[in-house]
Amino acid sequence: MKPYHEIEPVEIFSGTIWEAGMLKSLLEDAEIEAFLKDEFTGTMAPWYTAGGGAGAVKVIVSSSDYKQAEAIVDEFNKNIRQGEQ
Repeated sequence: MKPYHEIEPVEIFSGTIWEAGMLKSLLEDAEIEAFLKDEFTGTMAPWYTAGGGAGAVKVIVSSSDYKQAEAIVDEFNKNIRQGEQ
């Protein structure tokens, strides 16, 4: 684990409020603290937070949890893509 002063917030995902909320729940179930960035503005006026309004709500995790969170995000993205087919 990194010393406290080297731990930084890292954006690990961006998407709709629904996707970001589901992913945040999955991360918390794995005991990874996460929070949503731009959840209100990204929902009400997504063009303010992201170009064209795509990926307006972000999921943020600690840099010390990034590797573990990345595996969960990869699985989440794989399942989302399968659901779209």
